[in-house]
Amino acid sequence: MLAASNTLPDNAGYVAAAYLVFAALLLIYVGIMAYKLVKVQRYVAEINELVDRDDAAAVAAREPAREETPA
Repeated sequence: MLAASNTLPDNAGYVAAAYLVFAALLLIYVGIMAYKLVKVQRYVAEINELVDRDDAAAVAAREPAREETPA
């Protein structure tokens, strides 16, 4: 029967290092994507604000000027 060994293989350090590097790269990637998402959300909010302002100006330009009549 095979004897159970409590020692790790010689390459266990390399495997752990590879997992740590992979986890670090994954964390950096997620951080970059989150930064880009926030930037895109800011651009979309700015575009929506510009469109709303333009719509309000177009509506104001189409409405005739209201004259107040004395009562």
